[in-house]
Amino acid sequence: MPYGNTGDGLRMAEAIGARIEDRMRSPIALAPVCRVDTKEGELSCFPLFSTRGNPGKIAVLRDGHRFVDEASSYHDFCVGLIKACAGRQEAVAYVISDHHSIRRYGLGFAHPYPMPLGQHVRSGYVIRGETIRELAEKAGIDPDALERTVATFNIYAGQGLDPDFGRGSNAYDLWAGDPTHRPNPCLGALERGPFYAIRVFAGSVGTFAGLMTNRHAQVLREDGSAIRGLYAAGNDLASITGGDYIGGGCTIGPAMTFGYIAARHMSGLA
Repeated sequence: MPYGNTGDGLRMAEAIGARIEDRMRSPIALAPVCRVDTKEGELSCFPLFSTRGNPGKIAVLRDGHRFVDEASSYHDFCVGLIKACAGRQEAVAYVISDHHSIRRYGLGFAHPYPMPLGQHVRSGYVIRGETIRELAEKAGIDPDALERTVATFNIYAGQGLDPDFGRGSNAYDLWAGDPTHRPNPCLGALERGPFYAIRVFAGSVGTFAGLMTNRHAQVLREDGSAIRGLYAAGNDLASITGGDYIGGGCTIGPAMTFGYIAARHMSGLA
């Protein structure tokens, strides 16, 4: 989310009596992000909307254990990350890749071959190790646990299975994978070194909490009455999903729909 996007629209509406609805499953839409050096002296974040569920990749915590179906939606990935890191200093994970996978699919801000990879290693964005153990030691991950995790994952991945989290067992996962990879588009062993890792954090891409409206997209007061002349659509509108992520565009689709509804109502067509 842009740094300047700080909820001004919601605050202005609330100041004239609008009701903010935040009683939902999640008040914000989450996405894993990684910090990128822009060489301009400022922090920049890059979202990992995809590539997490490609063959040859897993995500682990610092303890070296997986915590979620990596191919799940970016919102659900972060829900799992925050839950797994409850009580810890920060919610951080590492997406691990072998050499074949990072060059074929990329890894976040590091793009696939033929785009250069070395610059990302030199900047520290990508951590590289010749072996899984060396990678773990450089990244600050428990090396024994990561070796065990990768070894177990590889055994089942070769069979197209993920008994721990069911990765690749639903349509969403399969869509995010590589349809040319068999037996499962989402699962492939991490076996070709060097190995790579990037740090990812739980970031926000928008809000689910927002202004309550009626069926005409008119903003409502606490008593349920409409504020004359004030309409809401997009992320200022309380999520019609109740704080759940239902798929790509789950904020864009409602924004277009309620923008259309609002325009028809304010023009007297509805």
